[in-house]
Amino acid sequence: MITTPAEQHALQQTSDLEAAVARVELGLTALADALRERDAPAVEFKANELHRALAAAVQRFTHAARHGGVPEPMRRRLARVSGQVASQREALARATAALDRAIDVLLPDHPHKAAAAGLYGARGLPDGLRGGTSVVA
Repeated sequence: MITTPAEQHALQQTSDLEAAVARVELGLTALADALRERDAPAVEFKANELHRALAAAVQRFTHAARHGGVPEPMRRRLARVSGQVASQREALARATAALDRAIDVLLPDHPHKAAAAGLYGARGLPDGLRGGTSVVA
C-alpha cells in the first residue's frame, strides 16, 4: 500500500515512463509495418509520429532523472528501444543507398550528376552551364 507522497510520486513517474516507452515501441512497430509495405506516405507519417514519441520519451526520462532517478527496469527497456531505433535507422540507410545505386544505374546522364562530375553536354558546354554565356575556344 502506497502511503507517502514520495511513493505516490515514484509510482506516477514510473507510470509516465511506461506510457512514453510504450508509445515509442508502438511507433517502431507501425514504422516497420509501413516500411515493409513500401507505403511512402505512411512511412513519412509514421516516422513523424515516432519522432514525436521519442522526443516525449526523452523529455520524460530527463525529468525523471532530475527528480528521483529512473528505475533500472525502465533504463533497460529504454536501452532496448534505443537499439531498435538504431537498427531501423541503419536498415533505412541501407535501403536509401540501394535506391541511390539503382537510380545511378537507371539514370546515368541525370543533369545534376553530370554537372557535378564535370561532364559536357551536347553543345560542348559543361552540363551545369546554361543561358547566354558564350565560350570561346
